[in-house]
Amino acid sequence: MTAIAITALVAAGCGGSSDDGADSDGAIVVGTADRVEALDPAAAQDQGSSAVMNQVYRYLLNYPPSDQLPRPDAAERCDFTQPTVYTCVVKDGLEFANGNPLTAASVKYSFDRIAKINDKNGPATLLAQLDHVDVVDPRTVAFTIRTPNDQTFPRVLASEAGPIIDEKIFPPDTLLDDDAIVAGKPFAGPYTISNFQKDEVVELEANPDYDGALGKAKSPKIRVRYFGSPESLTTATDDGSIDVGFDAYRPADVESLRDNSELVVHQGPGDELHYLVFNFDTMPGGSPEQKWAVRKAIASSIDRDALVATIYNGTFAPAYSVVPEGFPDAVQPFRDLYGDKPNKEAAARFAAESGVPTPIVLDIEHCPEHYGPTSTAEYEAIEAQLESTGLFTVNLKTAAWDTYDRDRVQNAYPEYEHRWEAVLPDPDEFIVPLFGQFNVLQNHFASPVVDDLIRQESTELDPVRRAEQLRQLQDELARTHIPVLPLVSSKHIAVAQQNVQGVPETLDVTGKLRFTTLTKS
Repeated sequence: MTAIAITALVAAGCGGSSDDGADSDGAIVVGTADRVEALDPAAAQDQGSSAVMNQVYRYLLNYPPSDQLPRPDAAERCDFTQPTVYTCVVKDGLEFANGNPLTAASVKYSFDRIAKINDKNGPATLLAQLDHVDVVDPRTVAFTIRTPNDQTFPRVLASEAGPIIDEKIFPPDTLLDDDAIVAGKPFAGPYTISNFQKDEVVELEANPDYDGALGKAKSPKIRVRYFGSPESLTTATDDGSIDVGFDAYRPADVESLRDNSELVVHQGPGDELHYLVFNFDTMPGGSPEQKWAVRKAIASSIDRDALVATIYNGTFAPAYSVVPEGFPDAVQPFRDLYGDKPNKEAAARFAAESGVPTPIVLDIEHCPEHYGPTSTAEYEAIEAQLESTGLFTVNLKTAAWDTYDRDRVQNAYPEYEHRWEAVLPDPDEFIVPLFGQFNVLQNHFASPVVDDLIRQESTELDPVRRAEQLRQLQDELARTHIPVLPLVSSKHIAVAQQNVQGVPETLDVTGKLRFTTLTKS
């Protein structure tokens, strides 16, 4: 998932300053289980690197605290000036921390460099829709894109591909090492880096010149410490070694931390969705009508609340749409159509409509090798729920990931497990890749109505009309097709000391931590 995992303890054997402890010098101590792979935006889009980059670099657009829409950051304004041209005007007088100017030329240099270097670990793939970038004048930059009015492109500017770098510090076609970046001070975000010891500590100091979307830093200093295991995260949180930890907690550990009266467990919507996928060719039923009735019977038999409570200890949420709750324009048609509790009467009625002899045999493939131990627990629970209706016999099967990922698109699995994590915080991330004409599921689902709605919403400039089209899409998929059955969606979890404020403002589907909101009393 695109969620940023923050822990809070230095690894045993790691170095660090002598002022260990959350309150040693007034800094807010955050930790991370995700190491910083690189500070060069062309070299990394991992969670640990992105967490730091979002604090120290400026973006044309970024997500203000508690806001899921990209707003002007380095930009004064951005708009489609032509169907395939997205134009941004950079604020006047911007500078990097080293005094060098941040201009439209800096913006073009930043995006061109990522595409040119095209590092395998970098964010170049996020620029697939970008054709080229032009400097119109010192403050105006124009992005020519391949799809007219692509409504996800503004989010690309706020993504891991969006940091604006100093062209006087970064070479145009090679990566720059972390120490050289820190020494060059090419930072224009709400914080600058004052101390960087890889895999040990990153110290951030508030940038007084920042006036962008993330807001002025409320804490003058943030100390990010690094460790490598959820177990140590839990220990550090429990004993007060840190002020706040984000995500990376195991479900059982979150449950135990709730018992500590000095801690607050915060939750926000996440960006990962778990599905049961149906192969429209090989699932039970001899006709499309029979298969449709079987899918409705299954949809009426699942207890999502039980999955959340018994497997995830409340760290996931029930999912009632192909777009997770918390994303813009998400609705819950599966709850409205098939209920939020198992309905054995409805399931039996649908099974009878199918004409398929009961118990209906379901051969469900899942992949704990790839998805982890919760895969087994999740699908054993689903097996028990379906069989408890008396309508189904479930055969659970597993395969190694290489085999699984190959065979699932070759009609080998009538029903199978799939999980999807958003790269950009837009509903399109859960619709186009999974239900468009060239979808990754390849489960033989096709619908001209769905295709038409996708074409409309993905290029609709009016946000009100687009919201309605997205709602229609979600309803159409649930009411008329059920190509997948959404099960549960992730939450962002933060655990903070009682005296830490500003945590909820950064827990949302953007997956972007904004340290500017954090304070402690």
